Amino acid sequence: MKAIWNGTVVAESDDTVIVEGNHYFPRTALNDAYVLPSNTHTMCSWKGQASYLTLFIDGNANPDAVWFYPDPKEAAAEIKGRVAFWKGVKVVE
Repeated sequence: MKAIWNGTVVAESDDTVIVEGNHYFPRTALNDAYVLPSNTHTMCSWKGQASYLTLFIDGNANPDAVWFYPDPKEAAAEIKGRVAFWKGVKVVE
């Protein structure tokens, strides 16, 4: 699977976990050259608190386009150490 934004592959892995229709990539599959930190957090009742990262490619920012659960609840343990994408990031085979 590949996560692509702005014509650039930002993550690639054969090891994704699908939860609620979203592919969660290993965190190590995400190219750190394209991410900036974010202070955004949201709460999911069964997964826990999500944190976000901003994609930044060729001078273009996609705020909070990457999310992850640093310490997911037990029900979502399979996504610990993984990231998912939205906001126009295409996930394709």
